[in-house]
Amino acid sequence: MRTVEMPHAGLSAPQVILGMMRIADKDDDAIRTLVAAARDAGVDYFDHADIYSPGLTLHECERRFAQAMQLTPAQRDQITLQTKVGIVKDGPFYDFSYEHITASVEESLRALATDYIDVLLLHRPDPLVEPEEVARAFDELSAAGKVRSFGVSNHTPAQMELLRRSLNQPLSVNQMQFSLPHAAIVTEGLAANTLGASPHVSPDGAGVIEYCRMHGISLQAWSPYQSPTGVFVGSPDYPELNDALDRLAQKYEVTPTGIATAWITRHPADIQVVLGTTQAVRVHEAVAGAAVGLQRDEWFELLRAAGHAVP
Repeated sequence: MRTVEMPHAGLSAPQVILGMMRIADKDDDAIRTLVAAARDAGVDYFDHADIYSPGLTLHECERRFAQAMQLTPAQRDQITLQTKVGIVKDGPFYDFSYEHITASVEESLRALATDYIDVLLLHRPDPLVEPEEVARAFDELSAAGKVRSFGVSNHTPAQMELLRRSLNQPLSVNQMQFSLPHAAIVTEGLAANTLGASPHVSPDGAGVIEYCRMHGISLQAWSPYQSPTGVFVGSPDYPELNDALDRLAQKYEVTPTGIATAWITRHPADIQVVLGTTQAVRVHEAVAGAAVGLQRDEWFELLRAAGHAVP
């Protein structure tokens, strides 16, 4: 498993991460089998969130992970646990207040049966954010040894910059939705300074990927196989893309899912791929794909086949 450096987190981490959002209804054996398959493939980084639970309950996937794994302190130190805070299900609305962040972290620590969280992310941007409140929460959690590094999810460059001006702790991660069909964080740069460019192009020309690369913020891609209509691998909605995926899969002796993974990991930003699967075979497909080094022309071919214009 190829590893990437997360400079502000002080981690050398696998390029594939296992998301745990779908384990609430799995029994202990199924969870242990999935985690063991990931560990065997070199994936020792596990992504959680306080809201990963059925209905309006909270912390259930964190709790099920801890109950199934029953990690000793030594075993806990061998893995990376990441979780998220900030979404209030009963609304929904967002809350980056000091009180909400610290209270949710305490619940995550209890649910995960651990003394510390390796990486804590603010889940979605809070338009009512008061950066000084976030800074106070981060400083207190860091000083107490309860959280080792901090980051965000789904944040724009301006939203990250607003936080960074008040924070004493560096932002280590930005987790964004990113896949071949959902590739705005790449295509907005391609469309800059072209006639008829998408209105979503950043007016200041500073995209998320570029901002994160300039500031040493690691990028993570969630929903790496999703399109607006569902999973795109094998979907009749994307015939040209699947033809290209199939052909390259045969060339590199991996699956089409592996090639969809390789397209993300080929980017020089060293983007980590966050899997949402509960199937061990999918983990192995992604890990095999992450080892593939796509050629530049192949990367652009897949981008065009996904329906994106290359001016």
